[in-house]
Amino acid sequence: MLRRYVPDESHVLQYDAVKLDDHLTFVEEPVAILARDVRGFRSRAIPVVKVRWRHRPVEEATWKTEQEMREQFSSLFEPSGWLTYW
Repeated sequence: MLRRYVPDESHVLQYDAVKLDDHLTFVEEPVAILARDVRGFRSRAIPVVKVRWRHRPVEEATWKTEQEMREQFSSLFEPSGWLTYW
């Protein structure tokens, strides 16, 4: 069922925050990993991470496979300032 649209100021896009490249495409960049989980599918387990994206609120964070994120954005997984105890 269709409903009448109610105007809301939060629906207005901020064009100055979006940066396009020469081909007029926008690449979404991850900021941080918020959570980790393992999803089980029949006979295998797939590790997933919850990713917070730049220029998006925390509520719009998405779940992605850890392998996919490691391949595209390996810098998110590098330990910074972690101490290793032997």
